[in-house]
Amino acid sequence: MDNSVEVTEARRRIEYLFDSGSFTEIDAFAKSADGEVEVIAGCGTIGEAGFCYAISQDVSVNGGAISVAQCAKIKKVYKLAKKTGYPVITIYDSNGVKLTEGFEALSAYGNLVKKVTALSGVVPQIAVVAGACVGTSALMANMADVVIAVKDADFYVTAPSDVTVEESFSAGTVDIMTDTVEEALDAAKKVKALLPANNLEAVYFAADSSFAPAIQAADGITAAQTVEAIADASTVVELKAGYGKNVVTALGAVMGQPVGFVAFDGKAVCPSCAYKAEAMIKLCDAYNIPIITVANADGLKKEKENQMLVAATKLTSAYASATSAKISLVTGRSIGAAYIILAGKGANADLTFAWDSAVASPLDVEAAVAFLYNDRLADGENRSELEKEYIDTVGSPFTAAACGAVDDVFPAQATREKIADALYMLSSKRETTIARKHSVK
Repeated sequence: MDNSVEVTEARRRIEYLFDSGSFTEIDAFAKSADGEVEVIAGCGTIGEAGFCYAISQDVSVNGGAISVAQCAKIKKVYKLAKKTGYPVITIYDSNGVKLTEGFEALSAYGNLVKKVTALSGVVPQIAVVAGACVGTSALMANMADVVIAVKDADFYVTAPSDVTVEESFSAGTVDIMTDTVEEALDAAKKVKALLPANNLEAVYFAADSSFAPAIQAADGITAAQTVEAIADASTVVELKAGYGKNVVTALGAVMGQPVGFVAFDGKAVCPSCAYKAEAMIKLCDAYNIPIITVANADGLKKEKENQMLVAATKLTSAYASATSAKISLVTGRSIGAAYIILAGKGANADLTFAWDSAVASPLDVEAAVAFLYNDRLADGENRSELEKEYIDTVGSPFTAAACGAVDDVFPAQATREKIADALYMLSSKRETTIARKHSVK
């Protein structure tokens, strides 16, 4: 009997993902009524990222059709992941449910979806869309913590569809888009290295000065540059880069400590930006990853009022309910509701810092001047001079610090050191919440 293993594309992807010789296959000789099972599954190690499970649909077998046997094989992986507390990476490439098995396949797939949902926020799940991922497969892939898709793949829920991966990337459905499967798997490895094994794994802190950032913080740099100035060099992985362009959300590390970044770029917070930030906060909080917020936002966008209200409510709720360590840094202007949501100690931040050049104000500067200095404006005083006076007094970060709203004010160049010290202090943070199933909004 020939038990040699055929090296299909699905197997090559598995071998590319794991360290050489580390892959152990699960149910290697499982069979379905029609022969081979349309998926390869197992476990192994990925460099310093450590141990994880992986599932790779095999489009060369019955078009990767999702059969009862395939579901059973995948469910076994999820049962093991639940018992052992290790992440799951799934590589999607299937032409859909096996129609000859009818409702048996649909029922098996429904049970599988339940397994995937039950482990959401328990162990990290990374979806790699390498080929066709449509219908219920798209739903299951989208349940993953991070969705990585190859540009020419098919990823949509209602077939047939003209929606491209590029459009899904722009809509925020895809977190990372790549040109090749190899690039997608490399991205999965990098993301895996920045996530803990499970939601109970202790936060670690490697106090090593060799993780110098790529650039130094300075007044006037962009949100992306601020993230690079705080994070260890070459560790930043941006998520949803094609969506909500006024905020940068990324995973990275500071002195070896995995962190999440939510960095606004100085414009008003728009609905898309709020949804994007909310998703990052929930990801980080699920796995107790510290959240660093760059609170540089000129209030909330005044257009699309109802949509903005819903988005801002969800963002506020995500921040307020998150129990992971939260550090806010005001780098530019933090105005009105944006300050309360992003930097306010009452709602979210364990520590709030500010650059000495920052502005923190309960109202837009122009509106605040009109309200506070109405008589002086009526007497003919120069508006621009009054605005400067307001910024230097009421809107000064030192004024906010004087009343305890800001914990420390420092020049931009001191940012990395201050953040690293704060992360070390908060690494033992413990916070309990009132028992409930979940928030309503």
